[in-house]
Amino acid sequence: MRAAGQRSSWVAGFSSFGLGALLSVSLAPLHILLSLPLALAGLGMLTLWARSPLQAAAIGWLAGLGYFSFALSWIVEPFQIDAERYAWMAPFALVFLAAGLALFWACGFGLAVRWSPDSGQRSLSSGRQEGRQDGRRLVMLLAFWSLAELARAYLFTGFPWAGFGQFWIDTPAAQLLPWVGGQGLSMLTLAVTLPLSLVRRRPLLAVAPVLAVALTGYALPRLPEPGMTSNLVRLVQPNAPQAEKWLPERRWDFVRQAIELSETGGNQLAQNAEPFALATKFEPDLIIWPETSVPQLLNNADETLFAISERVAGVPVLLGIQRREAGRYYNSAVLVEAQGRVDQIYDKSHLVPFGEYVPFGDLMARFGIYGFAAQSGAGYSAGSGALLMDLGIGKALPLICYEAVFARDVNAAPSRPDMLIQITNDAWFGTRSGPYQHLVQARMRAAEQGLPLLRAANTGITAMIDPYGRLRETIALGQAGVIDAFLPQALAATIYSRTGDYPLFFFCLVLVLGAMKQRRKSAERS
Repeated sequence: MRAAGQRSSWVAGFSSFGLGALLSVSLAPLHILLSLPLALAGLGMLTLWARSPLQAAAIGWLAGLGYFSFALSWIVEPFQIDAERYAWMAPFALVFLAAGLALFWACGFGLAVRWSPDSGQRSLSSGRQEGRQDGRRLVMLLAFWSLAELARAYLFTGFPWAGFGQFWIDTPAAQLLPWVGGQGLSMLTLAVTLPLSLVRRRPLLAVAPVLAVALTGYALPRLPEPGMTSNLVRLVQPNAPQAEKWLPERRWDFVRQAIELSETGGNQLAQNAEPFALATKFEPDLIIWPETSVPQLLNNADETLFAISERVAGVPVLLGIQRREAGRYYNSAVLVEAQGRVDQIYDKSHLVPFGEYVPFGDLMARFGIYGFAAQSGAGYSAGSGALLMDLGIGKALPLICYEAVFARDVNAAPSRPDMLIQITNDAWFGTRSGPYQHLVQARMRAAEQGLPLLRAANTGITAMIDPYGRLRETIALGQAGVIDAFLPQALAATIYSRTGDYPLFFFCLVLVLGAMKQRRKSAERS
């Protein structure tokens, strides 16, 4: 009997890892949504099989390990930039990151079984009672798994990459983002798919949520075209490979290329130019360059910025550059006006751990450990937080690189902007899944806020994104190019922009408290 139990535990462990890995193919760039009901229903069944919180925690951890190992496989790419020095670290980084994030799932699964109302009484139950107990356990899994994903997005600086809401960006379900946000859409994903675990006992109950969603999807109205402003924006993608970007003999080549692209613009107005397509306006109101597109400190860049401004005839340029102040270094976005005058500065405030800074950096620097992306000093310092930049065409909330991953950073704007702007250097993410998943999350921020998002990426994917999160214009990965596009109008403030994730948190809390009350009643009856 003990041997049979051990075999079943091994089967459950391998199944958990495999189902987690299967779930990851629902993310960009594959978006194979058929894996969703198979993987999530399978994990629900394994949770119902678990006879203790410890078994459930093991199932959750192994599932998370499988999911994050494949979903975040792009994390090995930064270690290939200087492969001779860092390539050996890549597998360790991926395994430790996946294993650490999987701990959130382990807590969620373990607590779901621990606080199920009828936990510990399943062996004494009839078939009908066990069916009810299965349903209650799945409700707890829904609540605690959603809370685990919330915790992953907020705790220890947060890392919400590969959230379940990202599966739906190109489906009608994305219309829910202005209402519930990405975390809410993740919970709805679980609410629809976990009941499929009950298909053996209650087929109608299991399939009902899927049918309801399918009917809702067909019933959703087609989104109208957003209004367009008369402001023309030029987005520049110089395509500087990370291995060459900072080489003394190459770095100015990419600056010259960015200047040339900024001068010439597109061959014709973008498709979203209507109703202005008949106008003869080809001079942009704003030019946007990517993150760290000028390879020197702002403190020493007066001549460079003057030359850029002269070549673009004084058109304002928003660009990425590093700067030093009071012995600290910042990853910044600056607005360069006529004659190279720096009018406004935003310093990145949500830094990448071990990328732009190292925890206990002063101590780690003594051992030669620095952030990968930091070109000066032991790492970057964080800016003072979200702020709005007045760009002449409206007020923008600037986001540098992976700040666009965090919905809470966008909600932290001091007032509602007219647009979002992301400057990024996705060359760090390689060419496989990373850049595509990063773009999906930028699109989600636009849809959640009902704001257009202007995205300039060094190697791609540069994009004009409308306030529904749809791609209006793009430059493909690994190409140099430019987009000339009229700025879409912002929509009215969304529900999510006002509430954030608080309703989801309190809803999960209500489910948990209700289960605790039910568990206490069950204990009293027994």
